[in-house]
Amino acid sequence: MPKFGQIKRNDLIKYFRKIGFNGPFSGGNHQFMQKGNITVRIPNPHKSDIGKELLARVLKHADVSRLEWEKL
Repeated sequence: MPKFGQIKRNDLIKYFRKIGFNGPFSGGNHQFMQKGNITVRIPNPHKSDIGKELLARVLKHADVSRLEWEKL
């Protein structure tokens, strides 16, 4: 179960795949993942973890609740 907080980029991708997202695919400045009609850009934190605030924004775009995230 990932706690809601700082996370490594590779772990974010792993958990997004677990909830049904495909990718990541290349496009523009950032890679993205897709699930149905939902497209989410995957942050590239450049040698650091993705912070809590950025994770919250990514999950909001992915239509994933904090409770759903913590149940993975």
